[in-house]
Parts: sequence; C-alpha cells; structure tokens
Amino acid sequence: MIPFVDLKAQHAALREELLSAIGGVLQSCEFTLGREVAAFEASFAEYCGTRHGVGVNSGTSALHLALLAAGAGPGDEVVTVPFTFMATASAIQYTGATPVFVDIDPRSFTMDPAAVEAAITPRTKVLLPVHLFGQTADMDPLMEIARRHGLVVIEDAAQAHGALYKGRRAGSIGDMGCFSFYPGKNLGACGEGGMVVSNHPEAVQRMRMLRDWGAERKYHHVLKGYNYRLEGIQGAVLNVKLRYLEAWTEARRAAAARYDRLLAQADVGLPEAMAWGRHVYHVYAVRCAERAALQQGLAEAGIQTGIHYPFPIHLLQAFADLGYPAGSFPHAEQAAREVLSLPMFPELTEAQSAEVAEAVRRLAVPAQASLASVT
Repeated sequence: MIPFVDLKAQHAALREELLSAIGGVLQSCEFTLGREVAAFEASFAEYCGTRHGVGVNSGTSALHLALLAAGAGPGDEVVTVPFTFMATASAIQYTGATPVFVDIDPRSFTMDPAAVEAAITPRTKVLLPVHLFGQTADMDPLMEIARRHGLVVIEDAAQAHGALYKGRRAGSIGDMGCFSFYPGKNLGACGEGGMVVSNHPEAVQRMRMLRDWGAERKYHHVLKGYNYRLEGIQGAVLNVKLRYLEAWTEARRAAAARYDRLLAQADVGLPEAMAWGRHVYHVYAVRCAERAALQQGLAEAGIQTGIHYPFPIHLLQAFADLGYPAGSFPHAEQAAREVLSLPMFPELTEAQSAEVAEAVRRLAVPAQASLASVT
C-alpha cells in the first residue's frame, strides 16, 4: 500500500527530538501558550518574513481572528473563492459577514484577479485569496485592487507554508496571513494548531487578546473573546519540525518533478507551477475527466488518493443560503469534478513515485475513449 500521506515515516525520523521537546513541556507544565508557543511564534514569523505571529488552536481560528482584527462583521462582505475547504467561508460567517465568491484561474486553482473587481461593493471589507495546493495566488494585481478600494487583504495560506511569490513568503504579502498546522500540512503539529502572521502591531495585539477570552491580562477582559489558545506541546512539536521544513519542501518539489516527468504522456492534466513563485506541493493534484474510475483503479492497485475538493463551497448544502446556483463559477466547478490528489509527502521514494505513475498511465482513460468503450 502506498499511503496518501505517511506521517509515521516523518515522526519515526524525529522520534527522539519530539519526545525530548514534549518532555520539556511536561516538566515545565506550560500546557497552554507559554515559552514554547512564544518561541514558535517568533521563529515562524521570522521564517515567513513578518514581525509578529499569533499562535492559535487551528487554521480556522486563525482566519476568524484575522477577519475580526480586520473589522469584518454583520453587513460586511468578504471576497474569496469557492474552490477551497469550507473553513474559509465558515470563518467569514462566524464574524457575521457574508462570503462573496469569485471564480478561480483554472491553471493555478487560485483567485482570478480579473474576476475580483466586479465582485466589490460598498459593503466589501476584506479580500481573502486562498493559496491552494502549495501555490500562492497572483498577489500583485490582487493587492493593487485591494489598495485602490481600501480593502484589508488576508491570505489563507493554510496549504502554502514556505511558498514564494516573487521572492516573498506566503503570508507576508497581505495585511495578515493565516496558517494551519493540521497534522497532514507541510508543517504539521501532532494535533491541531494555527497561526496568524502580520506586520501590524495593533491587529496582533487585538488577536492576542481575542484568542484568550479577550483578556488584556488575567481576569481583565477587554473584549468578548474566545478560547483559541495554542497548546504548549504543539508549540514544542512545531519548534522541532520547523527546522526541517525547508528540507521537506525540497523533497516535495523533487517528488513533484518526478511525477511531472513520469506522467508527461499520461491522459491526465498535470499541476502547473506558475512563473511567479515557488510551489511547495501540499498536494499533487492531477485532472481527469473520468476521475471516479481512475481513483477506484488506483485504490485496487493499493494506492491511496484524495480529492481536494469534490464540491465547490457554493454548491454545498450548508451554504445554499448564499444563493449561488450551479454554473455560477464554471472553473471552480470543473476543477471540483476533475481533480485527484496523488500520494505526496517528503519521504515518497522514487520507487513509490514510479509505481504511482505507472498505474496512472495504465488506468487514466480520456473521456472520449471511455464513452466509446461503452457504446
């Protein structure tokens, strides 16, 4: 069996370092926030090229607090994309604001700058591009639009740890950048975790209070806040793992290059690394019109795959109240029908890559050939 993600391999290589770091937290008893979290906030912010980091308990919480710090609330609108995990839109709704969707660029799977202007209204407060699959959105035109309209820009960088846009790290380009440290991410905790990075001290101070029940100091609750604190053990784990992130990123990029080479003649669409930056391949998503058959065939061959994402947000039952009918965002809807994520993790071997690629070449059938075989 070739797994979709192999966390056992990663943790086996770091076992002694991780156990030592966790043991330090058990000794200090700083289980919530504390020195390990503070050290990770500083180190990860520096890695991203920002001055501040606010550690929280999930990527969703990071988005929620960033939106609140931006002033989003009832009556406001936040422009984002429908081809993402539902947390992006849910965090917007947590504030009382309304998600307004624009379509994606089918090459990068990220926000199409050409679609944004028409979505902006007097109620628009925030522009929230999503850096998907390990690649950033095209940020320069998005920033120009946002600045012209006086909008706050929040980057959803949950899948883009270490990705570059014209030499700048994901998360450092907008006003705030939000990350998830869910275990399967390029930088993953042993549990849940998230962070907002920013160069704006006022927003950072507000988020620090909001994550800890709105307290300026213990029992002095200035704001109506939340229990969004990052745990000390996760801070310790992430401090260890951050030292390996660049090496893991290069291993992912090497694995993606192997796939590119081995699948060049396969009947699937390959991910396109845009010229503006460094793709860090959180997932390696191919496109196939006959996805279900390909996924089933790969499963029968002992190869795990994933789908990111089978439904665009505007077509989920949970968001039907937004009123977007099928056909509203054709590129997002087509991507949701076609994308299939192949095994991708830093420890993926050449032999495993070759086995996956051989199976894809054998099993991927163009839609026309599939229809012809039926008739």
